[in-house]
Amino acid sequence: MQKLKKWKNKAISTLKNIKKDKLISKYIKNNKVFVFFVLVNVINSTLLRIMTMPVLENILAIKPIIADLAVVILFGAFSYLFKKKKYQAVYCCIWTVIFTIICTINSVYYTFYTSFASFSMLSLTQFIAPVGDAVVENVLQVKDLLYLIPAAAYIIYCIVTRDNYKGYLYTKRKEKFIKTVSVSGILILLFCVTLTGLEIGRFVKQWNKEYVVQRFGIYVYQVNDGITSLQPKINSMFGYDKAAKRFRDYFEERNKNNEYTKTNDYTDILKGKNVLVIHAESLQTIALNTSFNGQEVAPNFKRLASEGIYFSNYYSQVSVGTSSDAELSFNTSLMPTKSGTAFVSYSDRTYIATPQKMKDLGYYTFSMHGNTADFWNRRVMHSNFGFEKFYSKANYNVTKENTIGLGISDKDFFSQSVDYIEKISKEHEKFYGALITLTNHTPFSDTEKYGEFPVDIKESVTQADGSVTEVVYPYMEGSKLGNYFKSVHYADQAIGEFIDKLDEKGLLDNTAIVIYGDHDARLPKKDYVKLFNYDKENDDVLDEDDENYVNFDNYQYELNRKVPFIIWTKDKQYNLEVKDVMGMYDAMPTLGNMLGFSNQYALGHDIFNIKSDNIVVFPNGNWVTNKVYYNAQKGQYLSLNNNEVIDKNYISKNTKYTEELLGISNDIIVFNLLKEDDKEDKTKEVAS
Repeated sequence: MQKLKKWKNKAISTLKNIKKDKLISKYIKNNKVFVFFVLVNVINSTLLRIMTMPVLENILAIKPIIADLAVVILFGAFSYLFKKKKYQAVYCCIWTVIFTIICTINSVYYTFYTSFASFSMLSLTQFIAPVGDAVVENVLQVKDLLYLIPAAAYIIYCIVTRDNYKGYLYTKRKEKFIKTVSVSGILILLFCVTLTGLEIGRFVKQWNKEYVVQRFGIYVYQVNDGITSLQPKINSMFGYDKAAKRFRDYFEERNKNNEYTKTNDYTDILKGKNVLVIHAESLQTIALNTSFNGQEVAPNFKRLASEGIYFSNYYSQVSVGTSSDAELSFNTSLMPTKSGTAFVSYSDRTYIATPQKMKDLGYYTFSMHGNTADFWNRRVMHSNFGFEKFYSKANYNVTKENTIGLGISDKDFFSQSVDYIEKISKEHEKFYGALITLTNHTPFSDTEKYGEFPVDIKESVTQADGSVTEVVYPYMEGSKLGNYFKSVHYADQAIGEFIDKLDEKGLLDNTAIVIYGDHDARLPKKDYVKLFNYDKENDDVLDEDDENYVNFDNYQYELNRKVPFIIWTKDKQYNLEVKDVMGMYDAMPTLGNMLGFSNQYALGHDIFNIKSDNIVVFPNGNWVTNKVYYNAQKGQYLSLNNNEVIDKNYISKNTKYTEELLGISNDIIVFNLLKEDDKEDKTKEVAS
């Protein structure tokens, strides 16, 4: 007790001396370049957190500010090793540019992915570049340029005051460096002692990027991410044994009741049928439920859903790999990796995939896509998955006239694909094919090529003299969401023509059509607010206090991102709507049960076995069930059934399940555990 009192008195005395001698004001006066450097870059990092995650808890958070402050001071400390002040200014300006780039890129990235950027993205640059226009048109916003203002002010200050640096030589440079580094060390120590076990765990795992940035700041996150991104290169040296044991224990426990071999009313219903899977680019469920002036946005998709098995609460689980992540989860029942993408960073791994399973059943397997074969490294990964032939851009007649957006229009793609499918059907008894569409891709700006589909409101008004005139209200015209609906309408027409042409060729008689949206369109929330709350009289959005106002908050935005999953046959023998929540990783076990194969290492479930007990896990740690949507960043949830009482154990159990599943999935891919397990199985077969 006496020691604490002594330290307290010493601290008070030190503060009094600092105040008396005006040490702070003197330090600022003699170190303006450094102080301004620290201030600018901490302001930008704080601004980033507030702009991307504007919740009260985040705005008032002190810990990430301390963390960012420590990092900036640490990097800035090296400026004191320069003898001349002008070199210190140049050094600080360079790091200010780097820190500003980090903030700007993460701001743009968060708008599109609702997550933060990773160094592993560097390997994806070639796949992001072709959609650069989409980023500029649909993602880049004014807020993303705010970080340039403090940085520009700092650089201008350094230039304007450069005459003050002439002849200025630092004395006691090493002493200044050591003291500044010590300040950074004290801040780091202060920060570390406040950390909880949960925060440390999530920092190490890094899969919940929003949580890490909220607690540790953007600069600490980025440094940690840089280290994590090296994992693919060092995983063979560290961690394999632990990962392999976790993998074995996980599936030994999970498969105790042999769930993957269970049968139900839908077992083998598609066995022996040809299968055509349509990977529908950016197709959201909302498009199937929206119409303008009595004209449906997606009448063909809606008809197929009403005539087949329609999974109406189906969620995409993609991460930075977008479409490639969707293919991964749909075909292998695995989750995206926490660093990089499976298609690019882990293309040499062993996967248990639907095409290979179908090949084992005697099917000829193929895939079709109107883009280049190497986009998202599909040439390699499709072969790895078990596709025997990949029809890519080189196999299609692509002209300027039939190009929309990124490549060949869906109508021409499907039309030319039918000819290939007809040839395949004559050469092979059974086939399994995947067709990946392209037209309905952001930025949805080729509206003149989509055909006529107004997204306005038209009303007939009777005048005083009895005449009738048509009044048009703009509604969604000119909005990004409005253009998206026009694009979907075009894609829907293409699907209708494809089905008709298949039927004309007699290719539907013994064929199942499987359709799934790969991910949502990544459009701004404000457009959805306008969609549900349009005030036609003022061509604006209703006031929030209006009785007709529909609250479309962040939870509603997340839930609205679901995509359709449809299984359709010409005979319409199986017709139902499955309302239980499903994820992309549930497709393989559900289809496998219908087609006659299973995968004991699937992370998803056959929905007809698990039904209402299902849980959909997202790469950022969020999860959804029939009862709850849980936000891992906020540690909050939305009850989806007002009559249901949710206890803490339910949240805790599902959160633990989510963390374990994400870890196991990542280990399977990073450590190539399926390859090693396959070796063990073959050894057992030989021994028996």
